[in-house]
Amino acid sequence: MMKVIKMSALALAAQLAVVAVALAACSSPPTRQEIGIASGAVVGGVVGSVMTGGSTIGTAAGAAGGALVGRELTKNGSKK
Repeated sequence: MMKVIKMSALALAAQLAVVAVALAACSSPPTRQEIGIASGAVVGGVVGSVMTGGSTIGTAAGAAGGALVGRELTKNGSKK
């Protein structure tokens, strides 16, 4: 039997925004900082999901925090 997935309007809007940003970013090669932000968001999202037992809010918070960390670590002039 097929599992029905329910999605709130807010979750759908957030996903569409992510897709739009991702497509816009494809117009030129990503910078070092853009790669750091994206990598941080992915790692943070996974960590947030694991720490909160798959909570959507935990995943989103982890992704946001990871993106901020990734941005800070790849700022111009920062040490490696």
